Parts: sequence; structure tokens; C-alpha cells
Amino acid sequence: MKCFSRYLPYLFRPPSTILSSSCHTEADIISTVEFNSTGELLATGDKGGRVVVFQREQESKNQPHRRGEYNVYSTFQSHEPEFDYLKSLEIEEKINKIRWLPQQNAAYFLLSTNDKTVKLWKISERDKRPEGYNLKDEDGRIRDPTTITALRVPVLRPMDLMVEATPRRVFSNAHTYHINSISVNSDYETYMSTDDLRINLWHLEITNRSFNIVDIKPANMEELTEVITAAEFHPNQCNTFVYSSSKGSIRLCDMRAAALCDNHSKFFEEPEDPSNRSFFSEIISSISDVKFSHSGRYLMTRDYLTVKVWDLNMESKPLETYQVHDYLRSKLCSLYENDCIFDKFECVWNGTDSVLMTGSYNNFFRMFDRNTKRDVTLEASRENSKPRAILKPRKVCVGGKRRKDEISVDSLDFSKKILHTAWHPSENIIAVAATNNLYIFQDKVN
Repeated sequence: MKCFSRYLPYLFRPPSTILSSSCHTEADIISTVEFNSTGELLATGDKGGRVVVFQREQESKNQPHRRGEYNVYSTFQSHEPEFDYLKSLEIEEKINKIRWLPQQNAAYFLLSTNDKTVKLWKISERDKRPEGYNLKDEDGRIRDPTTITALRVPVLRPMDLMVEATPRRVFSNAHTYHINSISVNSDYETYMSTDDLRINLWHLEITNRSFNIVDIKPANMEELTEVITAAEFHPNQCNTFVYSSSKGSIRLCDMRAAALCDNHSKFFEEPEDPSNRSFFSEIISSISDVKFSHSGRYLMTRDYLTVKVWDLNMESKPLETYQVHDYLRSKLCSLYENDCIFDKFECVWNGTDSVLMTGSYNNFFRMFDRNTKRDVTLEASRENSKPRAILKPRKVCVGGKRRKDEISVDSLDFSKKILHTAWHPSENIIAVAATNNLYIFQDKVN
């Protein structure tokens, strides 16, 4: 567990709330976090429709042992609030998901989505500007053709570095229900967008047409028993994808079998223990996130109380089950009353698929080592995140005598929750979103 308890924190906050930790609005709350494929860029989206991209600084020659920190690279407004006049429905600007495309040239591309519309953004740098146009002056105004007496050859002049974000594609009008996930295919030509009842397949170059590949909407909506909660493509098999449901099941589909993948190839579900059956069973079994391992051999799912690892070759039960905050089982009634029981926690793999990470309450986040079976609880807060400080493991006391370094389960703050996390694809660097704060921790450098 060496890599778990030794992290260097860097704290970043949205530009509009950089003055005070208590001075934040609903729009500043971070709603998604995602590293790109190299880990050099980190993107966050918030409820205000903004995307903030951080870039890792190059290693300093003066301090070669020190790894690069992340600084703001670009900030742009991805989505605006809209109104559906036909349904009299407000469409929030909140960014639900961000997914990076692999870098093909000097520019970067990412997909961002709100409840209804997916956008493809290009992020590029400019350090030169053209001067000496014939038909317009330096301010961009069109010149009078009668005043042009000589032909000029435009030249490129150096300028201060400018990072531009431009929307290249807008994919809209394909979802009746709210989009909860997007996933880029390993062919890098297509991606899928998922709402509560349908999954659509898009080509990145075509915005006016998508193909419906999963549709679980019943003819009579009164017969609806489950909804789709998340979906993801296989990391290297472009024909394979999975989607999870609110009933705690996972379906693996093969697009080679049929155009409409309503019939799954594999079905993963853990039988419920009748002795543990309660009013809350169905709610807490709903899967909030599903992720393929980097190798493509395993699946990780997150429900309200646990993280489970599934082997694609074994459908009957999970390979591993990790308790995230089992001490909350006695608190389900109050969590139901304050709606916290419906919180959707995400989960992530480390670069070698050996460690899992997911969030909890009180700004705690949990890590599980699959090899040693050890786990740790860490806290992301301004109080214990001084630069280059070592995070200390936290423990929750359920009953009886409480030790000095423990926190009582009755003292947990359920308004402070870590729903969104990300792990660098190849290094021990993690990003943790806690309300309107983004914490970046990295493995301790000796």
C-alpha cells in the first residue's frame, strides 16, 4: 500500500471561486473529471456548462526529481442552458461526461455532453498571426478595392501563445431522455451516447444521423422495470460494449450479432441473498458506474455500498467484492429521506488494473489493492492538503469507544461527497472532485 498513503496534493478551483472555499454557487460544482490518454491533460466539467482543461508542466531542469504540476491550460463554455418549447422543458447546461479522443496531431479533441447534446471540441494553440492581407486591413475591415495599388504577400508574425477551443461538431436531437454516458470506440471513428432507455451509435464525422443499438423502452411505460445507468465500449474490441441497469445487472453486447443489440451476449448479475432483503435492496443495488479494465479482461461496477470486479468469462458472480462504506447500512433510512441514497458514485482503475478507487461521503475516497487485499480511506480537504504533505489514512468508528484519530459515523457530513475521480493512465497521479474543488494528488517523490 505504499503508493496509497503517500500523495502530494495540489488544489485547483474554478476561476470564479478562487477567493473563498465557502463562496461558491451551484454552477461551480464539478460534475465530471477525465485524464486524456497520455495523462498530460486533465479536463473537468461543471454544472455551469464550463470545461476547464489543465496541462501538466514539463519537468524542471533545476529540479529533475520533481514531477510536473498541473496548471490551467484552457477554459471555455461548452454548453448553455436551453429550453425545449415542444415539451416545455428546461435543459440544464451541466456537463454530464467528458471523453478525450486520442491525439492525432498538434491539436486535442474531446467530447462533452449535457442532458441532450454532445459536442466535439478542438483545443489548439496559436503563437503566430498572419499580417499583410490585400483585401482587408490589420483590424479586419474590408479595404476599398480602388485603394489597392500593389499586391502584398501575407506573412506570419510571432505572437503570445493563445489556446483556442472551437466546437467542430454538434450531435443533437437524438435523445428523448437524459444522456448519462458517452464512450469513444477503439476504432476512434465512432462513439455511443446513452440515456435511460436507449443507446445510440454515432460516427464522429456525421452529426445528422445516429443508429439506435439498444432500446429497452416498453410499449407501455407502466411496464417499465429498469433503466440504463451507464455504458462503455471495450478498450480494444470495437464490436463489444456493456451497459448496466438500475436492477444491478450488466449486459455485454456484440454488434456483430445484430444491428439492434436488445439480445445480449452475456448477462452478469449476482443473486440476492434473501436474508438481506429490505425496502432499500433495489435502490442500493442500482449500478452507478461500469468500467472495463485497461486489459479488457475485467469489468468494475459501483453500486451504492460496494465495488465489484467481474471476469468476462464468469457471469454467475463477481470475482471480487469490496465494501466501500458498509457502516452506512444502518443509516439507509435517513439517507433515503435526504436523497443521498440516490447519489451516483464513479469508480476508476489505476494504469495496471491492480488498484481500484471510488468516492464516499465526508470528502473521503477509498482505494483497494487487488493483489494484497488491503484498502485505505483518504480525505480530500483544504485543511489536510498543504503542499507536499502526506495524506494520513482515516477510519470511521461505528460504535463503542472512538479512538483519537477516528471519526464517528454519526459525524459524517453527507453534503460533502466525492462522486467523480480520475486516475492517470500510467502514473500514480489521481484527480478527485470535491464539490467545487479539484484535488490532484501524486505519489510521494523521495
